[in-house]
Amino acid sequence: MRSFLIIQTAFIGDVILATPIIEKLHRHYPDAAIDVLVRKGNEHLLEGHPKLREVLIWNKKEQKYRNLFKLASEIRVRRYDEIINVQRFAASGFLTAFSQAKKKTGFDKNPFSFFYHHKITHKIGDNTHEVNRNLQLIQHLTDNTFQRPVLYPSANDISTIKPYQSRPYICIAPTSVWFTKQLPVAKWLELINTLPIENNIYLLGSPADHTACEAIKAATHHPQIHNLAGKLTLLQSAALIRDAQLTYTNDSAPMHLASAMNAPVAAVFCSTVPDFGFGPLSDVSHIIQTEQNLTCRPCGLHGKKVCPKGHFDCANSIEFIELIK
Repeated sequence: MRSFLIIQTAFIGDVILATPIIEKLHRHYPDAAIDVLVRKGNEHLLEGHPKLREVLIWNKKEQKYRNLFKLASEIRVRRYDEIINVQRFAASGFLTAFSQAKKKTGFDKNPFSFFYHHKITHKIGDNTHEVNRNLQLIQHLTDNTFQRPVLYPSANDISTIKPYQSRPYICIAPTSVWFTKQLPVAKWLELINTLPIENNIYLLGSPADHTACEAIKAATHHPQIHNLAGKLTLLQSAALIRDAQLTYTNDSAPMHLASAMNAPVAAVFCSTVPDFGFGPLSDVSHIIQTEQNLTCRPCGLHGKKVCPKGHFDCANSIEFIELIK
């Protein structure tokens, strides 16, 4: 049996944007064993995935390097036919280089890429989507057709969110781990207070976002707003987003959840820009961003903890009308 290992040990959105690789490998090699390696915490995205044999987990927060070497030994024992490393950093390159896999593929930016059999150029800023960049890694194994990200909420996930679907609803994911990726609370309140009162409004996020979402709920005048931050798993959130009339989100993981469910989404870009290649992929997608020509935008590939210029105009200058188009 042919075997593949896909390595993506970055964040939630990065794992979602790697799922097209699973789909295409399974389509071309339906009898192959496909495994994925992710960082601890992200394995929940792939629970019950019908096209995976196993999800390997790297615990990066506790005994990081001890766990890395343990993983390296486990991977070597498995003797994969091909490893596809979607990560561009040294740890994943180390695992790939010394895996004893028959073939090794990854991006040329990885410090260990000189061990690879296939190296793909990774270039950000030319408006190529990250999914297309990822799919180039397996073009020699499959074809050059596009594949959207896909997640598989279970029957139990779908049953769990059913009570929230008694009436039409809109989802809002208002937070981000990065300040400069996050639309200011005042803007979210402007939006929420104009949404139809017959719709339920669900605030989504992780347990760490619950307090921020509770503050938004307390400050709004909407009579049907509910704080679900920390109450749903990632796959349950994906199932809820799938049937929402629309999901508003920052440039963050919930945007990619929407893409994976092909759900209508309005994505707000503050300090980052869609040209980086991480925008929404749903058939119904809206980009919301400032119309000002700011010389300081973008200020980096990822968000920042504070605005480097102190004014945060990339977010504060977004017109309210853009949020309700």
